[in-house]
Amino acid sequence: MFIGFSEAETFLRNCEDAVIITHRNPDGDCIGSGFALKDILAELGIRSRVVCSDEFPKRFDFLTNEGAGEDFQPKTIIAVDIADAKLMGSYEEIYGSKVQLCIDHHISNKDYAEKTLLRGNAAAACEVIYDLAKYMGVYISSHCAMCLYTGIATDSGCFKYDCTTPHTHEIAAELMKSHDINYSRINRYMFDVKSPARLRLEGRLNDLVEEHLGGKLVIVAVTQEMMKDMGIEVDELEGFAPLTIQLEDTEVGVLIRERENGELKCSFRSAYDMNVSAICQTFGGGGHTKAAGCSFSCTMEQAKADIIKAVERALFQ
Repeated sequence: MFIGFSEAETFLRNCEDAVIITHRNPDGDCIGSGFALKDILAELGIRSRVVCSDEFPKRFDFLTNEGAGEDFQPKTIIAVDIADAKLMGSYEEIYGSKVQLCIDHHISNKDYAEKTLLRGNAAAACEVIYDLAKYMGVYISSHCAMCLYTGIATDSGCFKYDCTTPHTHEIAAELMKSHDINYSRINRYMFDVKSPARLRLEGRLNDLVEEHLGGKLVIVAVTQEMMKDMGIEVDELEGFAPLTIQLEDTEVGVLIRERENGELKCSFRSAYDMNVSAICQTFGGGGHTKAAGCSFSCTMEQAKADIIKAVERALFQ
């Protein structure tokens, strides 16, 4: 059931001992959302903890170093930035059917929770949480402000994706004005600082690029063997997907990352007007119109073939 801010406020003010679930392969928005909501609940005198099926990447230590929260038997289950329960990873079996509140911004949200606060026009889930905190009149601490800014900056591509709205800029400006969040350092660390292995990987981009459909589709596939050879971890590939649409004639770009268990995680990007969320939904995924994802449990070559067919249908139907 989709709800508004009023009902979400009532729920949060009356909840107890909350577990906040973030999605697998955690990024800046789900981490920022989880820890910002934890701070907001703390202001209300409600204890909570943030959980994820995967480890939080080290580059987010400045958000997670205050701890994910104490251990307790949860009475409330909240999901943030999760459009589908299966994106919880190993936590789906434990919490997938028990989520009482979901706070999200994905238009592909499956409405799996008892209550869902969804703002599909928001650049990030952190934007929704910021608006909710302001609606509730809850104090936003400096740590909470850093969480919110990081989530908004990363999901908007440092404010360059077209999901960015005037309201997105207004929130960022207010967070910068009201708190000493060192936004320049956050942006540098999120977008500019790279490991030597990541630089080597980007240097090999031309070797990895596969052009299909007359150059309208670009696929970049990164295997486990390649990552091991280069000493790179899967989380270091976050933020790499937009590079797949840098060629001037490309309309759809896909980054395929092979996980240790053999699952293929695919990140789609649209350069112009193609709805990649609709394409990903045909494979059980989803996301935003211009940035979406899905997974395959098959060979790399089969996944590529299926992607090429799906994009071809979308482009030339």
